[in-house]
Amino acid sequence: MTTFITIDSITKVHKLLGLKPPKHPLVSVISVEDMQHHMDLGNARISLDLFVISLKEGVQCNFGYGRNSYDFTNGTIVFSKPGQVLTPQSATVSENPTGWMLFFHPDIIRKSGLGKNIDNYSFFSYEVFEALHLSEEEKMTVTELISKIEKEYQQQIDKHSQKLIISNIELLLDYCLRYYDRQFYVRTNLNQDHVTKFEAFLRTYFQSDKPSELGIPTVKYCGEQLHMSSNYLSDLLKKETGKSAKDHIDTFVVNKAKNKLMGSTASISEIAFDLGFDYPQHFSTLFKKKTGISPAKYRTLN
Repeated sequence: MTTFITIDSITKVHKLLGLKPPKHPLVSVISVEDMQHHMDLGNARISLDLFVISLKEGVQCNFGYGRNSYDFTNGTIVFSKPGQVLTPQSATVSENPTGWMLFFHPDIIRKSGLGKNIDNYSFFSYEVFEALHLSEEEKMTVTELISKIEKEYQQQIDKHSQKLIISNIELLLDYCLRYYDRQFYVRTNLNQDHVTKFEAFLRTYFQSDKPSELGIPTVKYCGEQLHMSSNYLSDLLKKETGKSAKDHIDTFVVNKAKNKLMGSTASISEIAFDLGFDYPQHFSTLFKKKTGISPAKYRTLN
């Protein structure tokens, strides 16, 4: 029978991992070496209401994450946001493990600039197989920041502590943004393949009956069909083409509409429904936003 465990505090994390009570109620850095060598949670599913950033090496730790399974053994950084559900399948720490896990509660950043901008760090919504792969130098940089965060709450807490902790978390996230940009760049050929596959998917989709049956495909739907998260797909396309996935879909739809407006006598409403719009006015709004003129005006001008 599956057991559901909700982890909504740093204290519960420490208890689950068999550690001493935390030094700070809202943030904790846990060294892999300090974790129990064996952690058997059976069929438990863990709902995390915390932000988690983890880097592990020498740890045999298999997790079911959403619909996928991932093996945390290769020294990559993985990000998780509140609301994610993990299913530990096995977890064994080797004799010489390295790495860390940073847990922080949403409350610690809620009133800060980072709290307002946390959604800008879209990698918190990536799938685990889209993890960040670091060079040795990059690992040193992020680990130094982790050490600063840990040192800050280990000493006596004063009025500056929380600000400095948040600043270092934000700096860590900014470095990870930079490293993801580097990862996108060095994987240009692979990413171009993804762009080609995305464009081919749109062509196939709109050549079928799916638009009238399912409507215009969402970014989430496209990502699922291409086996990647919506955020990762959109970020990848943005890096490669300068346009988000939503922009690509909208542009594709408008170009299809132009062909239909010029190559058929179908009414505006018929074209709208054929492309997957529930309401013709939504089609007209998008078309005018992209072209500066209405569908009817476009037809008369061309």
